[in-house]
Amino acid sequence: MSGAIPDIKKDEVLIYGLHTVTAALKKRPKAICSLWFDDSRHDERMKSLLRLAEKFSVPLYSVPKKNIEAVCPESSHQGVVAIVKSVSPRGESDLLEMLKHLEEPPFLLILDNIQDPHNLGACIRTANACGVHAVIVPKDRAVGLTPVVRKVSCGATESTPFVQVTNLARTMRMLQKQGIWMIGAAMEGKSSVHQASLTGALALVMGAEGRGLRRLTRENCDALINIPMVGDVESLNVSVATGVCLYEAHRQRQ
Repeated sequence: MSGAIPDIKKDEVLIYGLHTVTAALKKRPKAICSLWFDDSRHDERMKSLLRLAEKFSVPLYSVPKKNIEAVCPESSHQGVVAIVKSVSPRGESDLLEMLKHLEEPPFLLILDNIQDPHNLGACIRTANACGVHAVIVPKDRAVGLTPVVRKVSCGATESTPFVQVTNLARTMRMLQKQGIWMIGAAMEGKSSVHQASLTGALALVMGAEGRGLRRLTRENCDALINIPMVGDVESLNVSVATGVCLYEAHRQRQ
């Protein structure tokens, strides 16, 4: 079938990219309303994706590349977009319920006011790779699950719980009452990420681009750690810094 890609309804989101759409097909096939693909792509990666979509009886639409570019003008869509029923981010009560059912010490990532969707997507992707149980962000003055975030995460948003909370400091205190240790990353941290103990029930707390941790977020951390820097730059991009800290924690937790 062919035609113009329709407008997105209120309860739907547009996702794009081979990894992202494939992950959605594997995790939530019934949520996919339609899939639109570039009629000039006939390579094996695209054929494999279309076979998977056909397996789940997803409506398929073959369209000119320009139709896809019309809805994804500045993105690396790789010739495929899908319209998917949106899933609301989880809240504080969902987080508590999830913690009850964990059979291992909680490993959480808290992101304080990340506003760049590329950074958030990269953080979620690394969190997924490192076995993080949930990514927690504030609702206000922070990016949510946009199409760019979903694309950059390479499908990780489909399997890593994404939690938005009204009051981040309050949520941190709630998690502390659950026995979860809050470790924040900051330049003034007294010990390095390699010296700190990152095992057990843990939440890594990372600050926003440029500004770092907000005062209340910093004050609710149990300890602050730093990332050793030996070059001329003073700080790392938040997604890179998050990757460094998550992988050190992952190494220690093995």
